[in-house]
Amino acid sequence: MNTTKKLALSGLLAALGVAASAFYIPIGAAKCFPVQAVINVLSGVILGPFYAVGIAFATSTLRVFMGTGSLLAYPGSMIGAFLCGILYRRFKKLPLAYLGEIVGTGLLGAMAAYPIVTRLLSKNAALFTYVVPFTLSSFVGSTIAIFFIGVLMRTKLFNLKQK
Repeated sequence: MNTTKKLALSGLLAALGVAASAFYIPIGAAKCFPVQAVINVLSGVILGPFYAVGIAFATSTLRVFMGTGSLLAYPGSMIGAFLCGILYRRFKKLPLAYLGEIVGTGLLGAMAAYPIVTRLLSKNAALFTYVVPFTLSSFVGSTIAIFFIGVLMRTKLFNLKQK
């Protein structure tokens, strides 16, 4: 896929994330947004880790400016997108991409949110406070992404392959 098509698809995925940002699930102190996990998996698999991180960053920034997201969207979405894309690029196995999203967002992103909560937002929180909500959100989104990736593989639209 050439650069123009990658940028166009990136814009579409970021726009989808922003448009769907009104639909979040409050779990504890977190706003869980499984649509971001779907977008992370799709962009990580189709476009690669660096485009996926860019899409996650753009979506998070626009959501924060619109008031439909919080600063916690940055570490969760960007780490999950990167790990998903890297694992798929390296191993070409979709289950590893899904696992990368869940571990990247649910564990690593949730732990990376800790300094944002305690330092920037000046709130009390434990290191693992956001692990359950972030993991649940990324698991639901990755499950939905399995369906979309399956459809895309059958249509051969993006030439997705597995080893």
